Amino acid sequence: MNYRNPVPTVDIIIELVDRPHRPIVLIERHNPPFGWAIPGGFVDYGESVEVAAQREALEETGLQVELLEQFQVYSDPSRDPRKHTLSVVFLATATGEPQAGDDAKGIGIFESWRVPENLCFDHDKILRDYWHFRHYGIRPRLG
Repeated sequence: MNYRNPVPTVDIIIELVDRPHRPIVLIERHNPPFGWAIPGGFVDYGESVEVAAQREALEETGLQVELLEQFQVYSDPSRDPRKHTLSVVFLATATGEPQAGDDAKGIGIFESWRVPENLCFDHDKILRDYWHFRHYGIRPRLG
């Protein structure tokens, strides 16, 4: 029997706490699907999601992040056009100047009112949920 399982990934919403309004860091993807994305990537075999989140943040933004909490898991089978993935989304803080690295061709710092429209995957939904939580303290509903 051939079992197929979703592939685990992480996404890290990084707040820059040394700047006014605590903007977040987004990367512009170098590989398809193109557009802007929350930093993140695949969890390596033998790696915890926490270690993967810190590694991916460093690889893509050059920032050492402090993970604050797991925010939510997003697992809609259509969230990634390449394959069925599930993402453990973390909230994190950092200071300093982010630098595009790994598969990021660009990097940007955005307040809630400046987030680009061409977001990849389901990152528009994730960021709507995050901003709602950040501004009103209400977590997204499950399901």
